Amino acid sequence: MQGEYIGEEEFGIVKGVAGGNFFVMGENQMAALMGAKAAVDAIDKVPGTITSFPGGIVGSGSKVGSLKYKFMVASTNEKYCPTLREKVPDSKVPAGIKAVYEIVIDGIDEKSVSAAMAAGVKSAVMVPGVKFISAGNFGGTLGPFKIELHKVL
Repeated sequence: MQGEYIGEEEFGIVKGVAGGNFFVMGENQMAALMGAKAAVDAIDKVPGTITSFPGGIVGSGSKVGSLKYKFMVASTNEKYCPTLREKVPDSKVPAGIKAVYEIVIDGIDEKSVSAAMAAGVKSAVMVPGVKFISAGNFGGTLGPFKIELHKVL
């Protein structure tokens, strides 16, 4: 009902790498959001990769499973929620951080996803007010690939 819809008549798929990720942490919501947007814009230029969430930005960072609802395969990662920093044991949100956005990257191979992560991080940190970059570590529960943030940089 709003604008034009274009659907592909044919499309193909290939096996790839899913779930490269990092967190953009800002001193306020605008800084974190602009950092995340800068990251997505940089990732869009890396061949063979996509950021599959709307606008490329995950508004509520995820984790595998749920403590409360056993049937859920994923839920919100409370350790990275700034508003819960004082209520969650082992919070991963540094002092002074008011907003956190997650960027999830899928690609045709590990090399492409690594390049996209590097490009995204390098762009995000150029935004004033972006104070920290981190990444989710799911302990191998999301698949065979573990792309370590410090190694891609």
